[in-house]
Amino acid sequence: MNIEQVLAYEFNLQLAHSNNIVELLDSGCTIPFIARYRKELTGSCDDQTLRAFENRLNYLRSLTKRKEEVSNLIAEQGNMTDEIKKALDNSSTLTEVEDIYRPFKPKRKTRASVAIAKGLQPLSDMILKQNKNINIIEEAEAFISEEKGVKSVEEAINGAKDIVAETISDTATLRKNLRELLFHKGFIETKLDVEKENASTYEMYAQYNSAIEKLPSHRVLAINRGEKEGCLKVNLVLNEDLALAVVHDEYIKKNSPYEEMMQEICLDSYNRLIFPSIEREVRNELTETASEQAIKMFEVNLKPLLMQPPLKNKVILGLDPAYRTGCKIAVIDIHSNVLDTTVIYPTPPQNKVEESEIIIAKLVDKHKVDVIAIGNGTATKESEIFVANLIKKMKRKINYAVVNEAGASVYSASKLGASEFPEFDVALRSAVSIARRLQDPLAELIKIDVKSIGVGQYQHDMPEKRLTEVLDGVVENCVNSVGVDVNTASPSLLSFVAGLNKTVAKNIETYRKKTGKITSREALKKVDKLGAKAYEQCAGFLRIVDGDNILDNTSVHPESYDVVKKLLNYFKLTDKDIENGNLALLPKIVAEKGINKVAGDIGVGVPTLEDIIGELIKPGRDIRDDLPKPILKSELLDISNLKAGMVIDGVVRNVVDFGVFVDISVHQDGLVHISEISKEFIKHPSDVLKVGDNVTVKVLSVDLDKKRIALTIKGAKDEVSE
Repeated sequence: MNIEQVLAYEFNLQLAHSNNIVELLDSGCTIPFIARYRKELTGSCDDQTLRAFENRLNYLRSLTKRKEEVSNLIAEQGNMTDEIKKALDNSSTLTEVEDIYRPFKPKRKTRASVAIAKGLQPLSDMILKQNKNINIIEEAEAFISEEKGVKSVEEAINGAKDIVAETISDTATLRKNLRELLFHKGFIETKLDVEKENASTYEMYAQYNSAIEKLPSHRVLAINRGEKEGCLKVNLVLNEDLALAVVHDEYIKKNSPYEEMMQEICLDSYNRLIFPSIEREVRNELTETASEQAIKMFEVNLKPLLMQPPLKNKVILGLDPAYRTGCKIAVIDIHSNVLDTTVIYPTPPQNKVEESEIIIAKLVDKHKVDVIAIGNGTATKESEIFVANLIKKMKRKINYAVVNEAGASVYSASKLGASEFPEFDVALRSAVSIARRLQDPLAELIKIDVKSIGVGQYQHDMPEKRLTEVLDGVVENCVNSVGVDVNTASPSLLSFVAGLNKTVAKNIETYRKKTGKITSREALKKVDKLGAKAYEQCAGFLRIVDGDNILDNTSVHPESYDVVKKLLNYFKLTDKDIENGNLALLPKIVAEKGINKVAGDIGVGVPTLEDIIGELIKPGRDIRDDLPKPILKSELLDISNLKAGMVIDGVVRNVVDFGVFVDISVHQDGLVHISEISKEFIKHPSDVLKVGDNVTVKVLSVDLDKKRIALTIKGAKDEVSE
């Protein structure tokens, strides 16, 4: 198998591009670097395509390695044939390879292995041949042996039948066909154990039945969790006659004199050996597919969450709500430095509202606070009421926002939280984190274990290694898309820059403390353990604000600085034109000249030239500034105020397979079911919505007891316009 050819076909790439990507990955290049700075070599593949390519490359290499291992193992046993070799060559999955190896794999003690040890293999071969000229009972008499433990003809035949049953079970093509049959024609059935503590959670699965191939991924995960908690009994069901017909076609010869015996053996093989095994395999495949879908949803949700626009140049007061222990307060300046901390008690049981108002008012006046960020955990409702009422009394114009605090407690109790604020207790660190999340979501959220951020579904049921791998990839992509100010970024943020790790990130911090402000990318080469390869990978993603070279504050890679000079000279421009923002017309004059001609004349590829032009127009820009800003509030609504038919503006907080959850400022997010998202048919909510989107919704129903809010997007804007 030529892996590069397979990848080129599967990803619709030119073979040369497939070869280049493999070579770049093998040379240690990072995905962000390849996606941004090697477009000519890859056909301009984006980071998602490259990550999928890398995953598939690793799988195909594992498959190739396993094929070689199995081939050698079978050959060492002296059992290799042209047919087996061809089957191995044609196998496209690890499961198929294991099916081929199954008959030759050393087995634990089985009924068949016991029979083989008694010398009954030749008798089983006779049964399989189904020769009408052989009387199996007469032949069986020759296998009676006190020494080997075969006491009668019946024992000999039964032992031989066990061998045949295992032979049938070990047939790779048969197992594959039956697996596919179970998946396409089978059903999943669940029954609820009503005596279990959490049984009510799984009421919809009390007597549930669904075609396996139509089972949605989120239901696979729900059923798995219910089974794990002991609330559900789960079975896969396949019409036995349908399955046995497949087995009979494979193993019972036409007009066989042994037809009745072979039917008996096939039934035993199917029920005892094949079905339990393929049932596990199909369940595993369902779980794997569902997990990948869930992980995909984490990926889809996490990127827009991380890429929410920062609230720049605002002094923010973070409020971590609580009851008995009080609300922790932290004020941060426009650079995220902590200015003040305290604790107030406006919530039950203390209810010191007036005293708390005085404290907050003084902090607002002292530090010129612009926005209050409230964590959305325990006591949020009471805290939001307190803040909304306080704002009405304030002379200074101030707004507030409710911030998703998922994972804040994890950060606060972490080594990183302790190292950043050793003088603060855990709760105060959380208040700082809440304020910083509003000020710069990306810089703060990357400090938290991505599994604790709280977007997606069933995160705790996912394969941890795979989930971490995918989500770390999202974080890496976001950080490198935005770029990082090398003089202000935390080591946590720097560690996600392409080519850097935690050690080198810490070394950058140490270097800038020692030498003062880093004034050029070139100076990074002096950082301990930041070698040539790391510099190549990271340089374009690190920003030097107000440094020696204006290009150091762009995503133009240092390797292309000479190209920029050639481009400027080509049109009689200078560095001053970049600094003064005089290049707005550059795309137009390049287009008039012909971008292919310009690229050829200055010796650069068209994709790279287009990227360079984009950076020269807006040096130092933050791509997040073009996204919708966070919604700030001064009033609040309670769930008890909601009525069916009300139209409200909200923000998408989470996207799942069956819909989206929308924050409508009543503490409890409302659900827009997938059927209520669009008048047009959509396959998945993520086709039209993402985390952070501003939406107009209409209330369909409110269940105060269960705190459930049903919303619709369909027609909501039309009602507003009317």
